[in-house]
Order: sequence, then structure tokens, then C-alpha cells
Amino acid sequence: MGFAEVFEEYGANYAKAIFETLSMTAICFALAMVLSILITVMRVSPIKPLRVVGDLYVQVFRNIPGVALLIVVAYALPNLKVVLPWKTCVEVTVVLLASAFGSENFMTGINAIGVGQIEAARSIGLTFGQTMSKVVIPQALRSAVLPMTNLLIATMLTTALGSQVPLNPQELTGLVSYITTRSTGAGIIPFVISALCYAGTAFLLGIVGNRIDKKVRVLR
Repeated sequence: MGFAEVFEEYGANYAKAIFETLSMTAICFALAMVLSILITVMRVSPIKPLRVVGDLYVQVFRNIPGVALLIVVAYALPNLKVVLPWKTCVEVTVVLLASAFGSENFMTGINAIGVGQIEAARSIGLTFGQTMSKVVIPQALRSAVLPMTNLLIATMLTTALGSQVPLNPQELTGLVSYITTRSTGAGIIPFVISALCYAGTAFLLGIVGNRIDKKVRVLR
């Protein structure tokens, strides 16, 4: 089978797979951003137990292979009477992984903020929460645009874990398995098409991220 034959037979499937991949990416990245901000605030909190929990969270989920974590969520949790839909299992796995790396990105942004700004915020009577919400987090977000763009691309690629569970419709990697199982003559064409879809989307995200960074970056 050539490109034309694959597109003719599975073009609709690819359209659904691209939509599924992008929708999962958007959901997972949004949740990961919220969770990573929360974890980062815990890591810089004046309360030591919160700092310990935040650091432990990052160390644990940053160092677990995605497939291993998906196996725990999808196949081990049911033994504890926690049964989630397959898509939710993939999304939970991706969010846990992405939020750990996202917290590291935010920590880098926070470390780039001058200590004098935080001291100034304290001197005018701002609480820890006010200092974080009005001074630290806005600047950290602006400083972390490029790292977060890379995280968004990584989140999209990590949704390929969906190929390890029965999703319907399949995401891009799962669709490759579906096609090669049904059409033995497809060869590497389905892999090439999916790879081009991933690469093209990542390229566009990179361009958008660079433009946003140029507009919002903190000049020093």
C-alpha cells in the first residue's frame, strides 16, 4: 500500500486520531499547568511538610517511566476498586508526568526572579499568598513560556501511551497499530504519516511558543 491507498482507506481514521490526540493534549496540558503551579507553590512554601510533599511528588513522577505508571493506573488500581475509563487512565498518567516536569520549569522561572522583588513585597506587608499571586507566579509564567512550550509538545507525544490501552477513537500511535494489524501490506507508511502529523504539529507549536515568548518575556 502507498500513501494514496492508506489515505483513501484510513483518511477518516487519521482525522479522528488527530482530533483525539489534540483534544487529549489540550486537556492534559491544562490540568498539568494547574497542578504544576500548585506543586510549585508547595515547594516554596514556608511550611516544611508542604515543601517535602511537593519535592517528593516531583521526584517520584519525574522518574517513573510513562508505561509503568499507566500500568499502575489502568491495571493495578482496579484491584483497589478504583476503575477508570481507559481514556481517563491515559489522561491521569500524562497529567502526573507533565505536572512534575512543569513544576521544575516553574521553579526555574522563580529562581530567575530577583530576591529584592520578594523582599520588597514582604516589606509592604504582602502575605505569602499575595506575594506568590501578584509578584512571583506572573513573572515565573512569563519566564517559562519556552520551557512550557516544550512541555506542551512533550505532553502531545506522551499521549501516545494511549496505544497501550483500547481507546476509541485511537490516537495517532494507536491508529498505526490498528492499521498494521488490519492491513499487512501497509508497511511503514502508517508510521510515516503519524510521525509527520506529530512533527508538523510540534513545529507549529514551537513557532507559536517562540512568538509568545518574544512578547511576554521578562527583559533583564
